[in-house]
This record gives sequence, C-alpha cells and structure tokens, in this order.
Amino acid sequence: MQTKIHPDLIGLAQVQEADDILRSCVHCGFCTATCPTYQLLGDELDGPRGRIYLVKELLETNTIESPAATHLDRCLTCRSCETTCPSGVRYGRLLDIARGLMASRVRRPLMTSLTSLLLRLVVPHPSLFGRLLQLGRWFSPVLPEKLANKIPNAQQVIPVTISKHDRSVIVLQGCVQRAATPNVNRALEVLLDEQHISVEYIENEGCCGALDYHLSAHEQGMNRMRRLIDELYPRLSSIEAIVSSASGCGVTIKEYPDILADDGEYADKAKQIADKVLDVSELMTGMSFQCRPIRAAVHTPCSLQHGQQINGAIEDILLRSGIDIVPSQEGHLCCGSAGAYSVLQPRLSEELKEAKLNALQKGNPEVLVTANIGCQLHLQTGTDVPVLHWTELLLQQR
Repeated sequence: MQTKIHPDLIGLAQVQEADDILRSCVHCGFCTATCPTYQLLGDELDGPRGRIYLVKELLETNTIESPAATHLDRCLTCRSCETTCPSGVRYGRLLDIARGLMASRVRRPLMTSLTSLLLRLVVPHPSLFGRLLQLGRWFSPVLPEKLANKIPNAQQVIPVTISKHDRSVIVLQGCVQRAATPNVNRALEVLLDEQHISVEYIENEGCCGALDYHLSAHEQGMNRMRRLIDELYPRLSSIEAIVSSASGCGVTIKEYPDILADDGEYADKAKQIADKVLDVSELMTGMSFQCRPIRAAVHTPCSLQHGQQINGAIEDILLRSGIDIVPSQEGHLCCGSAGAYSVLQPRLSEELKEAKLNALQKGNPEVLVTANIGCQLHLQTGTDVPVLHWTELLLQQR
C-alpha cells in the first residue's frame, strides 16, 4: 500500500512506523473472514482492511472525521486478523498509533469522553476500585438488573502456606484482578509451590499502562509503563521470570519495547523487562497436577492467542491434570470484553458475548475457564455456569 504522508507528520517516528506497517498490507481481505465486528456488521469499514484505509487517509490528510473515528473505535483490537494475515501486518500496533493521533484530531461525544476518563481514573487503582466494587455489592439489590449483573461476587480469599524455594518468580497482581478475583494469585502460590517455585510480589505494584494507552491517553499510559519498569528493573537479576496471569496485561508488557522504542532512558530497560515476561501458561508448560475430573470449556483470550500467539497451552495443562475439555467452535473469535470495550461499545459487546457463550456451552460444560480477568467477569454476566481463571480451577479440583 503506497502512502503520501502529510507534511506535518513527516519525521515523526510513530508515523514512519505506521507507514511501514501500511506498506506491508496487500489488500487480500483474508482478515475480514476472522474479524468479529465485520462478521456482525458486514461493513468493509468495520473490518481490518477498511480500517487500514481509514488510517492511511488519516496519515495523508492529518485529519479524521467523526464517522471514520467511529469505525476505528468499534475495533476490538482482538488481533484475530493478525493471526490470519499472510503478510504479517501488525494491525494492532497500527491502530494504537492511529488512536494516539486521533486523540487530538476528533471531538468525542461528551458521555464517551467522560466514561473513558472515569475508567482511567478508577480502574488502575486497586484500592479505589476495590472500595467502589464493595459499594456496588452493597447496593446491588436496588440497582438496575443490567448494572447489578456486572458486579462480581466477592471471593473468600484462600489462606495459603508456602515454602521458600531456590527458583523464584515475580507474579504481577494486576489492577482489577487484585480487587475482583484475588484467589487467582492464591492459586498460583499453591500450584507453583508444588513445583518448587517461590512467588514474589512487588510491594508498590502500579498499573501496566494498558488501559490508558489503549484509550488513546498515550502519554499517561507510557508514564505508567515507566513506573512499572522502575519497580521491576532492580529485581531482574534475582528472579527467573516476571509472570502475568492476566493475558491482557502480559501482552502489553511484552510490547513495551515497541511502545518505548524512542525513549532513550527506557528503551533498553523495556526490552530486558519484556524478555523476562511469561504468561503463566508458558511458565507452567509441561506441568501437571492431581485433579478431580470436571467438564470444562476453555476460552482462550484474544490477548493470549492472537496477541501473544499462545494457543492450546491451557488445554494441555488441564488435560495433563485430569480435567475433561469440552470442545467448542469458533475459538478464534472475541468474547466482546476487550478491555474497556464492553463499557464503551455495549451493544456489540453483548452480541459477541452471547455468541461466545453459545459456542462454549454447546457441550454442556460444568465450568468455563479463561486466562484474563476482563473475559472472566464479562462472560460471567451472561451465564449461570461458573467462569473461573484456569488456575483457580486447578486449585479447586485438587
């Protein structure tokens, strides 16, 4: 794809990167076959190829109109198109760059702007988010049913006793996960202890920056990334790996080198951090646990299978541990959670959730499992079947 960059944008490193990505697209259209929003809406501009043309127009004119921005906003950034693309187009990175440019070039509806700001002010702060979550639970009986259903039940935190081992990893606690599903990390402590691996935490762990960055607040997002690097970097030589049990956080941290490539102070540190980051399924590959059998359907989050290119790892560990896997169709399609998407694009998100749950529940599983907190909470709002992080299931069935 040939582009003629607007004179005011020439020389900007991110624009050059976007231009290079655009030039790798050969317009084949294979991506439309696996794009969730194209499947729902049937509009070329709501598929990757159409959105790529909109980004091209943005780079050539240095402007974007509201209708074009709406088509870009509808993208889940699930990156299923990247898995499908024969040319290796880095679509997710292209859209991140475009959204950063859009932030100062298009006027958002007031409610969209306020909602986005509120999410960015609350979600990255576990203590604040936790207090608001508890408040929501107290008032859930008088809240509208649609809103009350989105509030997760409180977990009884599992007490654990663990030993000190020669092998040790830092486990990232996450923002929402720390407040909403704290037993994910308790499960990890127990399971890794059985494998003679110690779990360590960062005392003042901050947000990974994913939410801000993907909501077009790039500078704020990168500042959060730098702070997390500052917290992790001094510990690199003493630990085996940095482990993420939330695939949405993990994929973002693995991409720190791209995001901070032009930061002279942090570029090299970002690469060293990213090289140490493992999704928990990578760390636990080949491990097995003695579990009671149960029928489980697996939803592999987009951030794991398309973003990190890890697919089938969860099923392998569960099967090794005696869990019965219920097959499901269309595993490549997004559940509709996609970070803040379920809040900012509720109609499309609900349609995608319904389709995903129909596919997962066809085999009548006793439990659904996933690997990302957003997917877990989102799917649970649409079913009475328990939805767990897969590590929680392993602990529960021991």
